[in-house]
Amino acid sequence: MYQNRMGLKVVSTNVGFQFSSPCFTSPKLLNLRKDSFMLRSTQVEQISFTQSENSLIEALLGIQGRGRSSSPQQLNAVERAVQVLERLGGVPNPTDSNLIEGRWQLIFTTRPGTASPIQRTFVGVDFFSVFQEVYLRSNDPRVCNIVSFSDAIGELKVEAAASIEDGKRILFRFDRAAFSFKFLPFKVPYPVPFKLLGDEAKGWLDTTYLSHSGNLRISRGNKGTTFVLQKQTEPRQRLLTAVSSGKGVKEAIDEFISSNRTTGDEDPELKEGEWEMIWNSQTTTDSWIENAANGLMGKQIIGKGGRIKYLVDILLGLKFSMTGSFVKTGSKTFDITMDDAAIIGGPFGYPVELKNKFSLELLYSDEKIRITRGYNKILFVHTRTG
Repeated sequence: MYQNRMGLKVVSTNVGFQFSSPCFTSPKLLNLRKDSFMLRSTQVEQISFTQSENSLIEALLGIQGRGRSSSPQQLNAVERAVQVLERLGGVPNPTDSNLIEGRWQLIFTTRPGTASPIQRTFVGVDFFSVFQEVYLRSNDPRVCNIVSFSDAIGELKVEAAASIEDGKRILFRFDRAAFSFKFLPFKVPYPVPFKLLGDEAKGWLDTTYLSHSGNLRISRGNKGTTFVLQKQTEPRQRLLTAVSSGKGVKEAIDEFISSNRTTGDEDPELKEGEWEMIWNSQTTTDSWIENAANGLMGKQIIGKGGRIKYLVDILLGLKFSMTGSFVKTGSKTFDITMDDAAIIGGPFGYPVELKNKFSLELLYSDEKIRITRGYNKILFVHTRTG
C-alpha cells in the first residue's frame, strides 16, 4: 500500500405540460424542428435578453426533459429567476397585448410528468417538440397545445376555446383534439370525450411575465404549474435542445460556433471546475473502462497548474478516476497526458494500467458550456456543474 498523487491509499493490484386539464400539452413547444438546427444563411439571428431574463435562461440551460430531469438546486435557481422577473414585471396587462399572440415553444415546466396523460407521455420527452399557440384576437379565440413528433410523422393538436378574464388571466375549455399524420390524408380524433368531462375540461392560465421584446413568457396554471415559454430560442439553447433530443447536434454546433465567432476569447483557456460530458460524436464501445479513459463518459475536472482528471461513477459507490496534465501548445490547442488511473472505493484506490496522450482543440468555452475536439478527433460538448 502506498500514497499516490491523488492522495489515495493505493493497494497494488491489476485490476459506468400540464395545462390544467386532461389534454394539456402545447404542441411543439420545446424541441425545435430538424430544419431549425440547420444554419440557413450566413447571418445568424441575434436574440437579446435583459439581465434578469438572461439569468432565467442561464438557469434553464442543461435542464433536460423540460424540468423532468432537474435537480433540486436547478429547480431552486429557476424559481428564484422566475420570481425576480415576476416582481420586476414586464408588459402591463399581457392579455391585452398583441405580443402574447402567436406560437410559443415550451422550455420548462415544474410538472412535466404529472397531471394529464398527454403531459405524462410527451412533455418530459426531449425527442418531441411541444408548443402552445395563443390567438385571442379573432372571431374564435383559442389556446392550442401541440406535440410535434417530427416533420416526417406529424403532430397532436389539443384545442381550447378561450376568453380573457382580466389583464393577465385566460380562461379556457378544451373542446377538440386530433392527430395529424403526414402519411394520412385525414385527421385521427384524439379519444377524449371533452363534453362529458365537465369542469375537468376547464381551466385558467395567468401570464405573470411577458417580456417587452415579446420573446419570453412565464405563465402559471390553475393546478399550480409554472411554464416558461419562448417564441425564439438562441443558438446555445438550440444546441442543448439538439443534444437532449439527439437530433442535428453537429449542425447545432456549427451554428453555435458561427454565432460566437466574433465574441469568443481570442486566446481561450481550459477553465477550472467540473465539466459534465453531455454529448460526443462517437458511439461508445462495449468496454466501459475504455470509454472512461477516453473521456466518453462522466466528468472532466480542470484543476490549477495544468492538472486534469476524469471521474466516472461506476456502481455501488465505486468510481473510476484518471488524472494527468495539460500544456497549452497553440492559441486554442493543448497537449493532454493522462497517466494515473485507479478504481476508487471509499478511501482506497486500485491502480489500473492505462495511459493516454492526445491533442485537444478548444472550439468554444464560456462559464456554462464548452465544445472541444479531443481524443481521436471526437467532438465533445461539456456543461459546467456546481
